[in-house]
Amino acid sequence: MNTIKVKGMSCQHCVASTTKALQELDGISNVVVDLEKGEAHYEGDVELEAIKAAISKIGFEVE
Repeated sequence: MNTIKVKGMSCQHCVASTTKALQELDGISNVVVDLEKGEAHYEGDVELEAIKAAISKIGFEVE
C-alpha cells in the first residue's frame, strides 16, 4: 500500500473528495483517506505527478 501526505483537509467532505479524486485515476484501487493523519493510502502504480495534479485540482496539496 502506498501513502501520500495530503495538506488542507479539514472535514469528512474533504475525505470524500480526496477519495473520489484518487479513485478516478486509472491504476489506483483500495483508497483509504485518514483525516486525522492527513494521509491517503492506496494500491496501484501511478506516477506521483498525476496524483498531485488530481489532488491539487480539488484544492489540496500533496506533501
